[in-house]
Amino acid sequence: MDRIAEQPFGVAFATLFVIVMLRANATYWLGRGALRGGMLSRKAARHLEGSHMQRAQRLSARYGVIAVPLSFLTIGIQTAVNVSAGFTRMPLRRYLPAVAVECVMWAFLYSTVGMVGWAAIATLWSEMTS
Repeated sequence: MDRIAEQPFGVAFATLFVIVMLRANATYWLGRGALRGGMLSRKAARHLEGSHMQRAQRLSARYGVIAVPLSFLTIGIQTAVNVSAGFTRMPLRRYLPAVAVECVMWAFLYSTVGMVGWAAIATLWSEMTS
């Protein structure tokens, strides 16, 4: 994270955007694969039936495609919403624009406020350990 924080804003933003876009799309495709795989492992089934997934599915059912970018504003269900979108086979023509909005917001927040927070934690840590 330090290497990203040392970069100019545009580079940090682009790097974080690519990272979160890859992560979000990987979880979407994991959801698609879980559905396609037929029999789920017990562990996967527990996660797909867990409270985070149920909350994500309710959010998706209530707000539709807008749930994907909204999920980034919540704590703990971003991954569940992306897996849920894949599991429910949300069409890519709807998912990709929604996830792009999510990733732009996430990258902007982390390349600004997040980097300031990271720098503050790093400074505190170095002062405590010296």
